Amino acid sequence: MNIRPRTFFYLLCVVVCCSNFFSCIFPKYTVKNYPVDTPFVFDNKIILKGNLTKDEKATLNTNLVNYWADSLYAPKEQRFGFFYRIKNPPIYDSVNIQRTEVFMKGYLKSLGYYNPQMKIVHFIEKVPDNDLKNYQQRATPPNADSAATLERLTKKSFKELHKFQRRVTVIDTVYPGKPTIIDSEAYALDSPRLQFLADSSKKASLIQPHVSHFAQSLVGAELNRLVTLYRQKGYFLITRQNLIAEADTVDQSLLNFSLDPFEQAQKIAEAAERKKGNPTTIITITQRQNLDTTGDALPDSLYFRPYKNGRVYFYPEASINMLTDTLIKDTANVKIDRYNEYTMYYTKHLFYLTLLRNLARLREGRLYNEDNLVRTINNFNQLPAWKQVDYRTVIRGDSLDYYFFMSPARPGNITLSLEGSRNTGDFLSTGTLIGTSFNIGYNAPNLFKSAVQYSASLSNGVEFTFDKDYPFLQTFLSSLSNTFSIPNKKVWSLINGPIKWLHLDKINPFNFVNDQGTRKISLTGSIADRNNFYHLRTVVLSHGFEWHKRNFTYQLKFPGSIEFYSLDTLPLLDSAFKQNPFLRTSFNTGTVVSMLQVGLSNTHTGKNPANTIFWRVGAEESGAIAEIITGLQDKIYRYIKIEGEYRIQHKWQKTSLAFRVSGGFGYNYGNTGKFGNTLPFFKQFFAGGPNSMRAWGLRQLGPGTSVVSDTSNFRERYGDMQFETNLEYRYPIASFGSVKIGGALFADVGNIWNIRKDAALPGADFNINNALKSLAIGTGTGIRLDFSYFLIRLDFGIKLRDPARYENNGWLDLTKFTWKNTEYSQYGVPARDNYAIQLGIGLPF
Repeated sequence: MNIRPRTFFYLLCVVVCCSNFFSCIFPKYTVKNYPVDTPFVFDNKIILKGNLTKDEKATLNTNLVNYWADSLYAPKEQRFGFFYRIKNPPIYDSVNIQRTEVFMKGYLKSLGYYNPQMKIVHFIEKVPDNDLKNYQQRATPPNADSAATLERLTKKSFKELHKFQRRVTVIDTVYPGKPTIIDSEAYALDSPRLQFLADSSKKASLIQPHVSHFAQSLVGAELNRLVTLYRQKGYFLITRQNLIAEADTVDQSLLNFSLDPFEQAQKIAEAAERKKGNPTTIITITQRQNLDTTGDALPDSLYFRPYKNGRVYFYPEASINMLTDTLIKDTANVKIDRYNEYTMYYTKHLFYLTLLRNLARLREGRLYNEDNLVRTINNFNQLPAWKQVDYRTVIRGDSLDYYFFMSPARPGNITLSLEGSRNTGDFLSTGTLIGTSFNIGYNAPNLFKSAVQYSASLSNGVEFTFDKDYPFLQTFLSSLSNTFSIPNKKVWSLINGPIKWLHLDKINPFNFVNDQGTRKISLTGSIADRNNFYHLRTVVLSHGFEWHKRNFTYQLKFPGSIEFYSLDTLPLLDSAFKQNPFLRTSFNTGTVVSMLQVGLSNTHTGKNPANTIFWRVGAEESGAIAEIITGLQDKIYRYIKIEGEYRIQHKWQKTSLAFRVSGGFGYNYGNTGKFGNTLPFFKQFFAGGPNSMRAWGLRQLGPGTSVVSDTSNFRERYGDMQFETNLEYRYPIASFGSVKIGGALFADVGNIWNIRKDAALPGADFNINNALKSLAIGTGTGIRLDFSYFLIRLDFGIKLRDPARYENNGWLDLTKFTWKNTEYSQYGVPARDNYAIQLGIGLPF
């Protein structure tokens, strides 16, 4: 079953390498289906002139391209992520120049450049007429029709007709000029309450006097900010149409009128010169008066008045196909539950009213707040008990009544899945492993009529090898997990008080609110049988909470979890203990009692919309209870573990660049004779595999520069500390229907270490003086098959620098390149691969 590395390497890299090198051989732009002897647009260029900042130039260069007239723009289609071709170029028509100027000037004015100038010229790559006539005479018999000749010539090869193309390059030189700056911002609202709210929130204004451009988008965003503010303070009917921003470009010095006409004329001339050099304006936001006299529009008094919350009506069993008007009017055949301002209409009694009240953020008599309404809707949508949620508001005097219509989800569903994997060099002693697992899952979204979600998963997997020197079945894994997710509103009451008392609620992202959270209770049991190595039995009971606020996800486990581990060592592992005594302290039987686990993650786009950023941090503590209760020191693992990750992906039109940095460390503060001075192996870090250091097999890197694991028959490596960074360039190659084929070039740097030094494992501890020398470096390429609903990935990695490599200070010697490393053959260890082939599902990060 082993693939010859040389053959696989050539097959995998043929497409990627050809796309890299042939892109330099072929012309950058190739044209198909071009008009012969007709000018067509081949390229577009925009040249910016003037005193512009780097960011302004980048913004204008990126966006002005979108404002070329369609018939004046040459669309470029990216091929293999490296070069382009032009398909069906438009015929050049100078009439479109004026349209392009109108489009681009309109865009510049929307950014605050109100006096732009531009000059659009074109350059035609001409061919002498004599060349065309001579070619026609040579290719045409006497007395042949010239039209027929040209038609026949169009069927000639690309090389023959290339010189008869008329390629036009359109160049637009743009002078944006000085942007109009907003000199000041003021509010002039008729309502005293609206004026007070605007003045009190002026520090949050998006307009910065003397800095912000007079851009339509910026002024519109400021109006939207005020509308959002008012809708949080009870003004339900206020919209963007009820506010208007007036701009005044008059120089204030002209308001000081002079009786001397010559002096006044001089002031006017000086003001005009100042406006030309530094144009400014004053923004005043006022109320827009209703000018509709037809009687259909509401009077202004209703728009500019606050409303209070009224009654709340729930329809938790609404059919997705039933009209809301019918549900409201048809109350004859339904049952009703009431509690204060809340009313529930139902027929099957699938939900309790208490659940709906806890999910709602609306209280009768309080001012309308749009945020509370959105939170209420989000609380309903986050629960899988309903597949669709809709609402309606009805004005009743100075109050708002709310109607919520929720369509229940299916009572339960079963999922089946089959997974496969291939791991090269997971064990040196077992060669290549083929793995498969069969999973059965069950999910019930509404237990106990309280939207409690129950999920169960049964997984059974095996790993086997076709190597005749080892038993066929290598690993058996089986696990059963049960999880209850309980909607919980009062979780933050445990910590929200101390957080506000310490003023931590003022610090972002720790601005906690009593939003709907989820309490999770899970019980998991698993069995792992490694042939002739060990039997591991695990039971884990955990309890925790989870919340979502904007882009943040909070996790808290308190009390955390209790994990029971039972390990039976077998002959091969006992033999490995003799060769590597350090393994004995890692493989011990004990209990993990985690009193506190916290986690925080965030996903956002950042300042550049082309960037997607994700980060997470987490911490775990175990064994603190042993400091209180005597007699538990030798039964409970005591450690602290912290880890984090940061990912950013920048997307261009077709390609993308992804970067990840991750790391963590754990400290065993128990330091007992039984448990040693490291984390238990099931809590330690590892590297290698399809989602980590891809030039190494799973758990085949590190720790540090230690080579003890290479001289043992048990080669799995674990560490108390990890650092890793990855860079990957992704590009498209081709597409066949709905299947997209992509490629990637990647580089991985990282390793794992132990915190404390151990004589039995030299070189495994982290030392700042030789940290760079202990970093592993791998690079490679890969192919991705994207089927839209899942992605299959095949990566080929080369070890550029291996800390366990003795020769050449760990670096790969390209002049003496070999696919195998035989440095440790004298110890009876088979040759190690200088490469790895990884098969994965989904992107690595």
